[in-house]
Amino acid sequence: MGNAVPEAEIDFEALQKTLIAAISAQQAGDEAGAEALFRQVNQTVPGHPAAAYSLGVIALRRGDSDAARYWAKTGLEATTSYAPLYFLAGAAVRAAGGDADVVVQFYDRAVALQPDYLEAHVNAGVVLRDSLRHRDALERFQRALAVNPRYPTALVNAGILLTEFKRNEQAIEMFARLLEVDPDYEYGLGLLLFEKMHICDWTDYEPMKARVLAANREGKRSCKSLSMMAFSDDYRDHQRAAQTFAEHLYGPSDKPLWRGERYRHERIRLAYISPDLREHPVGHLIAGVIEHHDRTRFELIAISLGIEDQSRIRARMRAGFDRFIDVQRLNAVQIARLIRELEVDILVDLGAFTADSRPDVLGQRPAPVQVNYLGYCGTMGASYMDYLIADRQVVPPEHWGGYQEKIVYLPDSYLPTDGSIAVPPAPTRGQHELPETGFVFCAFNHDFKISPDIFAIWMRLLQRTPGSVLWLMSRHPLSQRNLCAYAQAHGVDPARLVFAKRLPKVEDHLARYRIADLFLDTFPYNAHTTAADALMAGCPLVTCMGNAFPARVAGSLLHQVGLPELATRSLGEYEELAGALAADAPRLAGIRTRLEAARSTSPLFDTARYCRNLEAAYFAMWRKQELTVADAL
Repeated sequence: MGNAVPEAEIDFEALQKTLIAAISAQQAGDEAGAEALFRQVNQTVPGHPAAAYSLGVIALRRGDSDAARYWAKTGLEATTSYAPLYFLAGAAVRAAGGDADVVVQFYDRAVALQPDYLEAHVNAGVVLRDSLRHRDALERFQRALAVNPRYPTALVNAGILLTEFKRNEQAIEMFARLLEVDPDYEYGLGLLLFEKMHICDWTDYEPMKARVLAANREGKRSCKSLSMMAFSDDYRDHQRAAQTFAEHLYGPSDKPLWRGERYRHERIRLAYISPDLREHPVGHLIAGVIEHHDRTRFELIAISLGIEDQSRIRARMRAGFDRFIDVQRLNAVQIARLIRELEVDILVDLGAFTADSRPDVLGQRPAPVQVNYLGYCGTMGASYMDYLIADRQVVPPEHWGGYQEKIVYLPDSYLPTDGSIAVPPAPTRGQHELPETGFVFCAFNHDFKISPDIFAIWMRLLQRTPGSVLWLMSRHPLSQRNLCAYAQAHGVDPARLVFAKRLPKVEDHLARYRIADLFLDTFPYNAHTTAADALMAGCPLVTCMGNAFPARVAGSLLHQVGLPELATRSLGEYEELAGALAADAPRLAGIRTRLEAARSTSPLFDTARYCRNLEAAYFAMWRKQELTVADAL
């Protein structure tokens, strides 16, 4: 710590002036000048708490977590009663990729000394959230709000976690309060609008959406990239939102973990990283692929970010990989280091910006080849993602300019299905509270995909088709209440909306599609897994193909089963075709017959074929990387 000046010789007035000058320099952005002055203070009074803290903060800003830990230790050796030093210690351990529990303990020590330390409350919550301890994290954000109900960082984080718990009304309240405090808070308006869509609350939908889109086009942080998929059918909007989001929160590390090393494995070491290797749409889609991988050519590693749910899918996943590694309690630095130590050749991200995914892991470049695949239907807008797996329908060549990644086409659909599933015979309508007669329109998409425009079309179809009903998957009481109210406003008896219940077995869920007459897709965010389910079960589907990946998936699937005529190009065509099919039983029966035949002939349902095509894509990526590295040697 240097030679201390005896206390009797310290000029405390001069010391205070130096400290004030250092703080002023720091506030003015003169970090080098501030550092020199803080060091003067520390030289005079070794371990001076304010100086040690500030020197640690400066070290963190330049990415030197070791120096930050040194300054925290130096300060705490001099005094144990200065809360910011514990905060600094926690931040330093976190930056170094240390244990989450240790980080939280340091933040808690800071709060114990200073109960109104808002940053410590919130940072502890963020660490707990990243470790998937969501309830503990929410409690920390709520503690911060008890101190200051208008603290923006706590409001936004509490709101996001409340969405995870499906406490939508409370989440909406948080986001509304956030915008009252700061109308321009980053992502705030998009968060509020997207959460309202989750309960089909379309109050002020159009003006709010217009503001979100305008701000995004101006380069502002108006909404998360996943939300943009529900707001816009322009792939350029999606690209802007993704790039803004990635650059702001998940930028590339200036110290990549993989630095051009050439691995020499007998098999290509292929790792899938995902929070959804469990009972989840992604889990259902990928399970069959994992089981069909050629183990003589590929060594399979699961990097599981998500919960252990004891499901059948989870059991299949554990059995399907050579190594299944649960990393849900590790932070991004630890996970990235683990992947690098495993010498993974190809790292496939199945989640991107979806819930509980960890793009910050890939930002550290732990693998030579990094791939965006399946779970997220669009570009990640990040320089560290090398490839996106697609097909010619979802990403036509004229859209390539909207993708940061290089596009790799699979010859059939990019979306896999699990061909091992046998769809049971159709149940009775009565078992699902449907009328025994009359046409059944089915729309099993998530609530947030239902827009006012598409719902208005559905209501006109009900009016046009006497005795028909609309079978929806909405499970939230608020969504059901709102949809019934909107139906009433359109002049449709709310009793004609039937809400399906959740079924525990995927086979039973698929079987009920057999008693629906026609699946109505959403727009601009199509059905994806849901569309594949409907087609697998033999239920015809009408979609509208748009101008961005999310609005083109169902159309891609229809091409694969030989029914491209059901993929319309405008909402007007969509409405007309759906209405015509509902009125023409022989025509619809013919389509159903063709769809049933496709179950045994279409490549969409051939998981083994799909996996061979996917492996060919992986091999091409690996081979190109090997040649590139060899050229550099």
